[in-house]
Formats: sequence, C-alpha cells, structure tokens
Amino acid sequence: MFVPKDQNPLLAALLTLLASAFVAGTTLLAKMLGTDALGPALNPLQISHGRFVFACLAFAVAAWIMRLRLTDIAWRTHTVRVAFGWGGVTLMFAAAAFIPLSDATAISFLNPVIGMLLAIPFLGERIGPVRLTAAAIALAGAMILLRPTPEAFQPAALLALGAAVALGLELIVMKRLTGREGPMQILLVNNVIGVCIASAAAFWVWIAPTPAQWAALAGIGFLMASAQTCFINALARADAGFVGPFFYATLVFAALYDFVVFGVRPDGVSVIGTTIILCGAGLLMWREGRIRPSAGIPVGKMTTPAD
Repeated sequence: MFVPKDQNPLLAALLTLLASAFVAGTTLLAKMLGTDALGPALNPLQISHGRFVFACLAFAVAAWIMRLRLTDIAWRTHTVRVAFGWGGVTLMFAAAAFIPLSDATAISFLNPVIGMLLAIPFLGERIGPVRLTAAAIALAGAMILLRPTPEAFQPAALLALGAAVALGLELIVMKRLTGREGPMQILLVNNVIGVCIASAAAFWVWIAPTPAQWAALAGIGFLMASAQTCFINALARADAGFVGPFFYATLVFAALYDFVVFGVRPDGVSVIGTTIILCGAGLLMWREGRIRPSAGIPVGKMTTPAD
C-alpha cells in the first residue's frame, strides 16, 4: 500500500537542486562524447543508447531490491511516449555538442509550453490569454537564442528546438499515464522500452567506445536515474508549484559545467534569451498552479533530457 511522504519543503528543494545538477551533468557528458574530448566523437544515437541502457540497469536493480510487482501496464501508451522521449533526448544530445549547454538547456525548457499548445489540437484543451501570453514570451526567448541573423544563426539550435517539440509531444502522451501507474513502474517500463528503441537505432552507427567513453555513457545513465529519483521524491514532499522553479537551476549548473570543462562563457544574447524563456515558463507554471493547485507534474517527467 502506498503511504504518502511527510511534507518537507526544504528537503524537496534540496532534492530538486540535486536533480538539476545531475541533469546538467548528463548534457555535459553528452557534449564530451559528441566531441573529441574522450576519443572519436560518438553519434547521438549511440549516446542516447548508453543513457537508456545504464539507466535501465539502475532501475532494474532498484526494482529487484524493492520487489516491485508490475501491474496493468499500458504498453502501447508507454511505447509512444518513450518514442517521443527518445527522440527528444537524442536531439538534445546532438545539440549539446555544437552550442553552449546553457542555450540547449534553455531551449529544452520550452517543452511544457509546446505541450500546452499541442494539447489544443490533440486533447481539445482551451487556453486563455495568460497561457497564450506565457507561450508567446517563451517562444520569443527561443527565437533570440536561435540568433536568426545570417552572421549569428546557430543551425544546431534547431536540434534543441526539435528536442523541445518531441518532449512536448511526450507530455501529451504522458497525460494518459498520470495516476494510472506507480512512479517506479513507469520509470522501469519506460527505460526497458527505451533500450529496445535506442538499440535498434544505435546498431547502424555503432563504434567501439574507448574506456573513458564507456565510463561517460554509464555516467549519463546513472546520473539520469538519480535525477529522476530525486525529482520524484521531491514531488512527494512538496507541491509541484513549489518544486518546479528550483529545477531551473539546471541552467546555472549547465553554464557552470560548460565554463569549467570547455571554457564556454554565456554571452549577452544567451542571458537575455534564457531570461525571457524562464519568464514565460514561470508565468505558465504560476498560472497552472492557480488552476490546479493540487496537481503534480506528471510522474517520471523531466523537462530536460530526462527520458
């Protein structure tokens, strides 16, 4: 029988900050693997394969220790959701190799906004002026980060934008799972399916990783599993409206890691674009919290390459 956790906002905030550090770490490792930092650059399909394999291993061990019993699995819904999540993760890893991690992470934060917009045609939802304004603000920030001028345009930023669209579609599918299955079951099943999809794709681009690359691939999987576990436990101890803003610390960690490892310093355009996206996403979160103050973020969902 499921027993709710005692509310502990301070612990929830700390767990969310820890999850943010882990998620930013996965994008850093993906950038190292996608460049020549650890050996011959790996294809993003192979990087996402490693993410799912090692995360699945971590969750399988946890499920065995917990003696998890799988019940009423919606296989079709899970498969569609994971297909979008895998696509989003792969595109995000590809983007991380070419543009600053802070830019790629900021653009990926568009996924709840895109999910909201996609809910109009796919779920028949209606959105009011506040949510439309939030979407417009966030999308304007993304356009700034794309740097749409012949001199500064970042084609690779379109990869991050594609990741946000894929993850937004995943949000739409995830609504069918919310409340139907336990969080550990969702995480385990998603990663098992993810391994199957990622393996089929990685087969065509596979090259033998170096020992350092194997370590980085394992690190991505275990960091993502740790991030998801921290985030779920944070949501169990505080409302989503309280927890959500702390996850934006991912941007700070991503910029810090990028500077320390690659010497990349965010420029003024990055700061302005990121700030505008956060304003739009923050407005949307505030509005959603007022509409559904007791509703949580869908279990198992991370807004950056977490799937």
